[in-house]
Amino acid sequence: MANHISSLKRARQTETKTAVNRANKSKLRGTLRTLREALIAGDAAAATAQYRATVSLLDKGVQKGTLHKNTASRYKSRLNARLKAAAATSGKPAAKAKAKPAAKKVVAKKTAKA
Repeated sequence: MANHISSLKRARQTETKTAVNRANKSKLRGTLRTLREALIAGDAAAATAQYRATVSLLDKGVQKGTLHKNTASRYKSRLNARLKAAAATSGKPAAKAKAKPAAKKVVAKKTAKA
């Protein structure tokens, strides 16, 4: 436990900042989950609206220092690619079948490098 006044104050500040960061990350994970669910359901309109909200939270996370800017950029890029793929195949039942081979290729590339 901290003994000096300044270290006690620093401990209090750390607790409050940790709580704020945890809330921001939790909110972000929730929006990411709802966006992924909308993409899986094939609802392009809902996915587009949810994408905008998710991008907004990602940018706010970068501003607040919760996320690194490259991490947020990577999330936005991958989610936008999934959104475009879902919009291109909206209304077709083969959308799920096309997503699985891409995931297998990524795994094959990782094992080939190792």
